[in-house]
Amino acid sequence: MLINEKLKELRESKNLSQGDIEKRTGLLRCYTSRVENGHTIPSIETLEKYARALEVPLYKLFHDGTSPAKAPNLPRTKNDDHLWGATKKEANELRSFAKALAKLDQSERKLLLHMATKMAGKNTAD
Repeated sequence: MLINEKLKELRESKNLSQGDIEKRTGLLRCYTSRVENGHTIPSIETLEKYARALEVPLYKLFHDGTSPAKAPNLPRTKNDDHLWGATKKEANELRSFAKALAKLDQSERKLLLHMATKMAGKNTAD
């Protein structure tokens, strides 16, 4: 099931109108309509707002079952001993980096990615 269909199903199952969702999330009714009809793809932050408004955990928007989806049993690799971001210090650095990236506009992000790719010595087609 697609997220837009799941959002609409959850909203209707709780007898909420798009206007009710607007009041609970601050998102315009027309935006919710565009999301539910598949014309707009919401960000994770927006999905969190919808989950709070619908009073469901975020995973319910992605999973059809009654219990949380189980993590896949992926094969271990050589580098699994220390995954970057596993320590508190690294997690804080990652959070700071994510906040800084969020402040950039699309053209600045594209430039940053281009520079990082060149610095890493990788050649990618644009």
